[in-house]
Parts: sequence; structure tokens; C-alpha cells
Amino acid sequence: MRLLTVAVITTLVTTSFASSLASAASINLYSARKEALIKPMLEQFTATTGIEVRLLTGSGDALLARLQNEGANTPADLFLTVDAGNLHRAAQAGVFQPLASTVAQAAVPHYLQGDNDLWVGLSVRARPLFYAIDRVDPSQLTGYADLASSSWKGNVCIRSSDNIYNQSLVGALLAHWGEAATESWAGGLVNNFAKPPVGGDRDQILAVANGMCDIAVANTYYYGLMQASDDPSVRAAAAKVAIFWPDQATTGTHINVSGIGLTRYGKNTDQARQLVEFLLSAEAQAWYAASNNEYPVRNDVSWSERLQNWGSFKPDQLPMTVLGENNAAAVRLMNRAGWR
Repeated sequence: MRLLTVAVITTLVTTSFASSLASAASINLYSARKEALIKPMLEQFTATTGIEVRLLTGSGDALLARLQNEGANTPADLFLTVDAGNLHRAAQAGVFQPLASTVAQAAVPHYLQGDNDLWVGLSVRARPLFYAIDRVDPSQLTGYADLASSSWKGNVCIRSSDNIYNQSLVGALLAHWGEAATESWAGGLVNNFAKPPVGGDRDQILAVANGMCDIAVANTYYYGLMQASDDPSVRAAAAKVAIFWPDQATTGTHINVSGIGLTRYGKNTDQARQLVEFLLSAEAQAWYAASNNEYPVRNDVSWSERLQNWGSFKPDQLPMTVLGENNAAAVRLMNRAGWR
């Protein structure tokens, strides 16, 4: 499947959304995703339904704090953020109300939804291993446990423990391995650091390409951004690195989501619910996931050509809610292990 363009998206019209033209209104969306990654779909939703979407973007933490501070006076009807840990924090903070959409419940696998119908996943991101093609034989790798093996001492790159993506990964390992085994693993991982855990995911992949380490942990969409970069040096770096899908014989590769929910004090819940359902339509899912180099939450939507080129994999189907529930324990464990 080729990457869908905005021009193709603008042709999408469905009867269910067209029927809402008579009840057009405006809704307000607080989004932790950058405008370019969501705006085209919002414009198509408006063109189809007549419902204007006012978009406010920012960091997930800042937008959550804003929702809490605004309380019942918030103009927000929807909150979109990334990572199950952040979605769990929002749910615990009481900023969501039940989505109450049979369309959403039917479209999205249950493990990609929040408890009590408070949020639903919009796209899936995977967090596998990346290895140096010229220095690592993938047959040497099996899964996340390898990161703590003495055979990779001084050869692993990963972000800091402050990063929510790593916190969620450790939260998943806690669920699968238990506290003692996970803490032992974290200690071994710290011993294998090739460098201090600074920088973003792309920095870890670049470190592998530049010979600073042999293995890195990162979200796949950053790799996609590097492959599609306008900078030839970045594309060349990405070409030196390949994906290894961990734990395919056991629990599967760790995944996470971007997700959305109705705000507790939203004033336009019917129209906001229509937007959620629109974003879960097959056509919107294909564009949204492909434009973000992520995977659709719907099982019946094809992956983009780039993602297909990375190969298929078995995902970890641990409920996303567990990642949030285990977040505090994961952070304490990482601190004890000396992961800074």
C-alpha cells in the first residue's frame, strides 16, 4: 500500500458523517501530537461534516496540567496524547468521561483501549531493538533480555529513565517477569551502557550508525523519519542500521499507542465523538498511521509500504492500561538500578 496523500484523503466522504452537516458546530481538541501529524485529517473531517475543529498543540504534560487547571471551565472537548502512561495519568487525573461509542469499541482491539471506556488508541508504535548491520549478526539476539547480557557490555544505547517510552517498556517487563527479574535486568542494562543515556530515540539510532554502540532501543517511527529525511547523511545513517523484533517466540515486541478521549467537561460531546469515530474509519486510519510511520489500531487496515518493508512481527498484547498502572513501580525500579 502506498503512502496516502492529503489529496487522496480529501476525497473521503461517508454517509454517517455527511448526515451530521445539519448539526454542525465547533469542537476543541488539545493534542500532544504536532499539528502536521493530525491537521490534514481534521480539515477533512470539517469538510465532510461542517464541524470546525479548533486545535491546540503542546506537550502532553503541559496540556494535562492545563486541563486540570481549567477544570469545568475548559474549552477542550477532546484530549489526544501519546503513550499509555500519559493516558493513564490523564484518566487518573479525572479529565476524561466515558467515550460511549460502539463504533470505537468494535474497531479497536480491547487491549488498545483504556479502562472504563475512558480513551481509545488511534495508532500503534513499536519499540524494538536496532542493530549495526556490519557488526551484529541478528542470530545473536533473542529479545529484551539480551540488553543485560555481559556479551553486550559497553555496547547498548538507550534514552534516560525520565523518558515515558522507557518507563512503559519497563512497566511491561514488570508484568511479564516480575520485580526481582526486571530489576536485575535493569542493573545489567545500566552496566552495558555505551554512553550516558542522553538524547532522543534518533540519537540512539545515530549512535549505532556512528559506531558508538552496537544495539539501541527506539520507537520505529523515528527510524521511519530518518529513512525519509531530506538530509542524505541521515538517510545514510539509517541504512547502516536494521530492526530486530524482540521476543517473537514468547511475549512479543513491546508496543504502545497514541490515544484520544472525551474531556470530562466537554460541551460538544456528540460532535467530539463523531471526530473519534472518523479517525477510526479505515481510510483515516490508513492515512494517519502512514503519515506518522506508525501502525493502525484496526486489524483490517493495511500497513504503509515503509512499514511492510520492515517486516511483520508479533506484538505484545499486554493491555495498555497495565503500562500506566505499573509506571510508578517502573520509575522506582529504574532509579534503584542507577538508570538516570
